Amino acid sequence: MDLTKQAIEDRRYLHQYPELSGEEHETSRFIRTRLEELNIELLDYEPPSIVAFIKGTEGAKTIALRADIDALPIMEEGDKPYISKKPGVAHVCGHDGHTAILLAVAEWLSRKSNQIKPNVMLIFQSSEEMTPSGADRLIQQGVLERVDAIFGIHLWQGLEKGKIGLTHGPMMASIDDFEITIQGSGGHGSMPHETIDPIYIATHVIQSFQSIISRRLNPIDAGVITVGQIQAGTNYNIIPDTAKLIGTIRALTPEAIHTIQTNMVNLTEGICQAFGAKGTVEFILGTPPVINDPGQARFVESIIAEQFGRETFEAIDPVMGGEDFSFYLQERPGAFIFVGIGGEKSRYPHHHPRFDLDEEVFPDAIQLFIEIIKHYQ
Repeated sequence: MDLTKQAIEDRRYLHQYPELSGEEHETSRFIRTRLEELNIELLDYEPPSIVAFIKGTEGAKTIALRADIDALPIMEEGDKPYISKKPGVAHVCGHDGHTAILLAVAEWLSRKSNQIKPNVMLIFQSSEEMTPSGADRLIQQGVLERVDAIFGIHLWQGLEKGKIGLTHGPMMASIDDFEITIQGSGGHGSMPHETIDPIYIATHVIQSFQSIISRRLNPIDAGVITVGQIQAGTNYNIIPDTAKLIGTIRALTPEAIHTIQTNMVNLTEGICQAFGAKGTVEFILGTPPVINDPGQARFVESIIAEQFGRETFEAIDPVMGGEDFSFYLQERPGAFIFVGIGGEKSRYPHHHPRFDLDEEVFPDAIQLFIEIIKHYQ
């Protein structure tokens, strides 16, 4: 069967039966069955992730290709014939497409293995959308021990359909969350002078965080501090004992992460102390930034220019969303690549209830992986 036609069929099937992070057991069974039918060797890694291996004719080097397989806890909207059959769970990020594309590459490899020089590892990874990360778990199990370079793609709504892009360095941001507790002393709302008001103190802490981005962070670095929740109080006339701030931090370099976190702690503790309160900051570490290896990024750029045309390549600006492909790139050189789907079919952003993939880009995505395999040295 034609690779693109098969990929579209696979994607639409997977789209109807999405599974959340860590629960992708039927998805995993589908992938395993397909790879076994292709007589591709399966390696022993913790399910529901699936790792396959194809030995090259030379076998001196091994490259890995990765697809994520999990869905999101979102109720899908729309009338497409392949809409999710699982209420409250949907592939509204594109992982169903990533999986189908890598399965098509697996089929091509099963036909052409006697013509491929490097070994190829195919990683169908669980739990990209959650912490702990599925990528991190696979690395801890040794999945990259014999890998020389790793590549991944993301079908990307923010990039125009027909374009393929990447950076030669930082590409996507880190994701770290935080919880700040401000311990004051509560009392009656009519007698604030007898209290240490944690809500009032919290407003100063929040305002101070903007100075980190504007006055502490190197202007050429990007960073985001977002307070998404303020939890405090039980009634209109009671000043509570405590207030809690919950939010997220995004940055593109380890140095920026350190600057942001250090200053958040210093400002929180200092402001709280000045008002007679106590402030504590807890960071919940998520994923590091996606930082492409410059050499491998240039390699991919040359493939895009030579095989798809120079006009197809786009040097993209980094985005502040995160991706656990970053864990792989901390361990091995490689590149993460955006394949543009932006247009009428894919007009809604990732994670929107009406998000959909423009399947017309599947041939280019499949071919891109194949060209990486054919040209890697």
